[in-house]
Amino acid sequence: MAQQLYLITPDNPNPEQFPRRLMSVLSGPEVAALLVRRGDMDEPGYAELCERLVQIGQAAGAAVLVEDDCELARQLGADGVHVTSGGTVAIRAAIAALKPDSIVGVGNIRSRHDAMSFGELDVDYVMFGPLGGPADPQAEELATWWAETFEVPAIHSNPAATPEARDATSAEFIALSDSVWASDDPASALGAFDKATRTKA
Repeated sequence: MAQQLYLITPDNPNPEQFPRRLMSVLSGPEVAALLVRRGDMDEPGYAELCERLVQIGQAAGAAVLVEDDCELARQLGADGVHVTSGGTVAIRAAIAALKPDSIVGVGNIRSRHDAMSFGELDVDYVMFGPLGGPADPQAEELATWWAETFEVPAIHSNPAATPEARDATSAEFIALSDSVWASDDPASALGAFDKATRTKA
């Protein structure tokens, strides 16, 4: 089965221009989930961006998640939250606030111990690798280990991924970010990743 695409928005996108750019990208291959990355945005700016992107992503059939803000996810009718900080305390709080109706995923996993500690908390997925910036050299090994050992879905995030270097993990999802948005044609870049995952399958 082909890996599903999990798209992460760029760091601090232009709030006026990016929604239209995202609409173009989401008109192509099916994207299972969209994470609205917070970056350095303040709360009002992030909330405003999320409000627009939740509507765009859901209209395209993607589950839209916000980063580390359960209350904002509920207010905007987002599909869930991606927890990157706060450890098990934050994950438990998100589960209590949002499940079973919404998605709770977890990232910023640095070790097998972290993965097992977080994964046993009834989360919907675990993500290995950063949301953007340099790749984590451990992420590929951790994603492969997790996907081959546990039932909770794994996401492998490599911000520098290219379609030519096919994802070598057994993760159910591949998370795409910087390399897509750095392209002159992000829609075509996403299409190339989609084709590569289907060829791999």
